[in-house]
Amino acid sequence: MKIQIRNMNASDYIKVEEIYLEGIKTKCATFQTEAPSFEQWDASHLKECRLVAVEEKEGLVIGWAALSPISSRCVYRGVCEMSIYIAECARGQHVGFELINEMIRQSEKCGIWTLQSAIFQVNEASIALHKKCGFREVGIRERIAKDQDGKWQNTVLMERRSSVVGL
Repeated sequence: MKIQIRNMNASDYIKVEEIYLEGIKTKCATFQTEAPSFEQWDASHLKECRLVAVEEKEGLVIGWAALSPISSRCVYRGVCEMSIYIAECARGQHVGFELINEMIRQSEKCGIWTLQSAIFQVNEASIALHKKCGFREVGIRERIAKDQDGKWQNTVLMERRSSVVGL
């Protein structure tokens, strides 16, 4: 599958929301039970580093990634949490790998020195993908929250430190 990674625009949100809802249905991607409105989503993510993966032949959005600040304190301005979701039809086809690597490039251009992700411990595929892209496991948050079925879940906190920003 040939893909193009490009900056997300507001009109992409319909498909972004659809992919997010697919992630919710897996019960191992997020604790959320419904997708936010575009206005809510827009307010909680950085304006920069919003990416979509587009399947070249059909031009369909098949994945997305975006950053959220981890704190409003200026000392943490270079630390962001990354969200990444891949459409069910595109999983296992290197779309996530391409998205994360482009996110690394773009985030470093924006002065981001640490990307972090909190991943359900049972989501072995996502953990492996992050490791493949240079993230390391920094800890496990045990029983951090209950999933949509009311079951406690652990999350693996992973991070990638830039080798060029903040040196």
